[in-house]
Amino acid sequence: MLMIRLARVGARKQPYYRVVVIEKGRARNGRSVELVGTYNPRTNPASVELKLDRIEYWKGKGAQLSDRVARLLHSHPSTGNQAPEPQIGSAGAPGASEAA
Repeated sequence: MLMIRLARVGARKQPYYRVVVIEKGRARNGRSVELVGTYNPRTNPASVELKLDRIEYWKGKGAQLSDRVARLLHSHPSTGNQAPEPQIGSAGAPGASEAA
């Protein structure tokens, strides 16, 4: 089974992670199938770069997301999960004319 999870590559006390597609039984930093993004928790705010098309491809092939990668994917602004924010002031939303 394939997993999409983090692999640590940073120096001691300076974490930096790669988001990789890897066999579930392999070690945390073992040989991966594909690199699909990066995550740097040391920047403010944390920088996340994801290849969303490749993540969707591997999910379609049956790859499972780790808990942390699922949270990163959910909070990533280009995934479309931020839908409630733009709808607040949109003209097509019910009650939008009353809010103004």
